[in-house]
This record gives sequence, C-alpha cells and structure tokens, in this order.
Amino acid sequence: MTHAVRVFEPHGFDSPKHFYPEVLNAHIHPLVKFFFSMSNERIARRYAHLHPDASIDAICEALEHTPEHMRWGGADLFYTTSEHGVRQMVLIETNSSPSGQKSMPVLDDWQEQGGYRLLLERAFLPMLRRRRGVRDGVLAVLYDKNEVETTGYAATLSTLTGEKVYLVPWRHDDVDPPARVENGVIWIRHEEEWLPVRGAIKYVTQRPWSRIPPVTKTLILNSTLVCLSGGRNKLLAAKAYDLHNAKLEGTGLKISVPETIWDVSLNEVPLWVERMGGVAVVKVPYSNAGQGVYTITSDEELEAFMSEDHRYDKFIVQALIGNRTWTSRSSSGRLYHVGTVPDRTGNIFVADVRLMVGGGDRGFFPVALYARRAHTPLSEQLSASHDSWSMLGTNLSYKDGRGEWATDTSRLLLMDSRNFNRLGLGLDDLVEAYIQTVLAMTAIDDMAGRLLTSKGLFRRRYFGVINEDERLVQEIVK
Repeated sequence: MTHAVRVFEPHGFDSPKHFYPEVLNAHIHPLVKFFFSMSNERIARRYAHLHPDASIDAICEALEHTPEHMRWGGADLFYTTSEHGVRQMVLIETNSSPSGQKSMPVLDDWQEQGGYRLLLERAFLPMLRRRRGVRDGVLAVLYDKNEVETTGYAATLSTLTGEKVYLVPWRHDDVDPPARVENGVIWIRHEEEWLPVRGAIKYVTQRPWSRIPPVTKTLILNSTLVCLSGGRNKLLAAKAYDLHNAKLEGTGLKISVPETIWDVSLNEVPLWVERMGGVAVVKVPYSNAGQGVYTITSDEELEAFMSEDHRYDKFIVQALIGNRTWTSRSSSGRLYHVGTVPDRTGNIFVADVRLMVGGGDRGFFPVALYARRAHTPLSEQLSASHDSWSMLGTNLSYKDGRGEWATDTSRLLLMDSRNFNRLGLGLDDLVEAYIQTVLAMTAIDDMAGRLLTSKGLFRRRYFGVINEDERLVQEIVK
C-alpha cells in the first residue's frame, strides 16, 4: 500500500483522529492522575523512604539528569514476585520510538493534546531552538507505522510552532521513498519538490539504520544512534544496563532485568535454554513490536525456533518469567508473574506496563501510561499442547492480511477507573516503574555517547566490536 506525504497546518489537532475511540470518553484513574502530578523531588523522597539503602542524592541526580541523546523513551515492565514473595517491577525492554499517546486518557479535559504537547514542549522544542545543524528547512514526522500517533505529533507540532509539518512515510520496502539523506541532511519530497528538514520526530521502527544514518545534521527525536545504542537493539541495551548498574553500585539503585545472556549464536541457544531449566525467552535483538521474540517452554517450541530461517547471526537468551510452578532458573532466583486481579471465573492474565518518559532541560518527566494483557489466561501447569506465547505475549501489534500493521485493542488496559484496578498496582509500583524507566533511558543515553568520537562521528568499527554481528553492521547506512 502506498502512503502519501501529508501536510498539517496549525490548529488542526482533532482528538478522534489521534486517540483510540475508547480513550476519548475514558476518565483517568485518580491514583494515576496523582502520580503524574508528583514532582521528581516528591517521587525521589517516596522512593528513598521505601528503599532505605538508596541514596536520596543519587535518586534526585538520576531524575534531574538531562539526557543528551535519548530524550524520549518507553519501557515495558512486568510486575513480578520472587519465590520469597518480594515484589518488584522488572524491566523487559526499552523503546526509542514508543507508542502510548493514543492509549492515554488526558489528565485535564481542557488540554486535548495531552502527552503529545507535553513531550514536544519539554523534550523536542528546546533542542530545536538550540540546534545549529540545518538552519533553513521544514519540520517533519517520519514514520513507517502508527498513523494515529504520528498524525497527533504532526498536528501538535504544527500548532506549537505555527508552521506546516510534513507527515512522511518511510518504509523499509518502499522502492521510491519520499525521503532521502544527503550529506547528513534529510530531504523529503512533496508534490515533486524536495525540501530539506531541519527537525523531525522519528517513528521509523523497522530497521531505521537501513535508511537513516546514526548521526545527521537534521535534528531527530530520537536519532538512529539511540536505536542502535539500545532503543531498538536489545543486545546493546543489555550491555548498557550492565554498565550502568556497575556505575550505580553503592547508591542503592539498580536496573532490574531478568538474567540475560548476550552474543549467543544459533547453535548455542539450546545450551542456554537447558541451563535455565528448559524454560527461557530467545530474542532477535533488532526486532520490535513483538516480532522476533520466542517463548520457549517445550522441546517443540525450541525445535520450531531452531528450524526458522533467521536474518541475523546473534541472539540473546533471557530468563523467562512464568508461573509459580514453572519459570526459568537463574543465578538471581526465580521470578513469577503477579498478573491481573482474578476475573469472575478465576482467570489471571499476564500483563505488562508501558511507561513513556521524556527527558528535558529540567530532567525526566512521565508522559503516558497504559497496560496490555496476554491472549489467554496464565496456566498453573504446562503441557506440550500449550502455546506459551498466547499466555505470555502482551504486544498488541500484528500484521494484517495485506501486510499492514494493525492493533488488537481488545487486550488494551487503559489507565481509567475501570481498567486500572484490574492490574492490582499501587502508587509505589508506578514510582518504581518510573525509576526503572529513567535508569534504563540513562543507560542507553550513555551508550550512545560511547559510540561517538570527540568530533561527534559514529564509531562504526567500535560498534562492530561491541555488537559483533556483521549482518547488522552491513545494514547501517553511512
């Protein structure tokens, strides 16, 4: 399907086009609204009160930090409990082009643009005003999916700047895309005229490095550099978390993730799955939207994974979070899903929480929040006939019969008065999720800095050393 470039004019924001229908009449849950009203100082003090081993100074420093590269991120987290009954929010992955705006009821009825406006005002526009790369040029939103949110960003950005904003499709399989890069500057084609872009919001999710260089003169939120540093690269994200945890040692802060083994070749996967008790998650590091994630709970599922034709050479193997009678064995113990509050028939579903966070000149700030549940209830016992992904997979994105991206909104859990209670979460759990997201974004931001020379150039050879996957390196455009 061909998508044309669209132009948005100021004051063209139309809520029904930029939010899911069920969101328009939803009322934000009072507890969620209270969390979003809290200052970073109050959040830090609350977190320190509940974690006596955590330094209040370290918490404040983390929340007030201004990221240089990753100023927009979304974390997927599971609410878990250990074999000793210790509950915690565990980070699964971080996304550098996260969805969430269309699923978040507005905090105030009078502010219809909600998180769209908040993110652009505090994270993007301050960068745009300081940028010296491309002085003359248009503003654009680049995308390959999620028109509901990308149109919301385009309409809001046009209103805030008083300029036209171009919504530009840039798919990896487009033989004649309406965008290109020349000497570090992104150009877009509109009505047969090529226009330089001085600033852009990037919602290009499928291998963006195959079209957009890691470093550009055009200001991009977020750059491809951020995607490669962990925003869309689970392998380097795992290394970034490990490095940042070493940096945080002694502060009482830590990024909580399932045990992760990186740089795993295909023939090594069965060994690591066996080491984790025959139950594990195998991930293609550079995929997203639920693609390239394999939950392994049986020999049949492992054989199915091994028999596929894989695009890349390296994988990561991660401890699977399951039920109290079946879960991965790891060096840090076993984790289980808390899941949703049992429904009327007693069923508990796996659910994750997606928290979108922005980073501005005054530090980090929460932007949007929603949750997703799995297709089928969490089973007490495993059998060979079980489809583990239907019990454990929460992502809502899928491709329809035409190859277009679609969303299964039937499993979407809004932060409204009806759905939020089904999650069984409290204020302190949201605080924990926020801290985890901020730490993860900072880790990836630091990794992005490591991948640049003192002159701001991408260290391609160094990247190939710490991300030893030649197929990926060959995809990165210069």
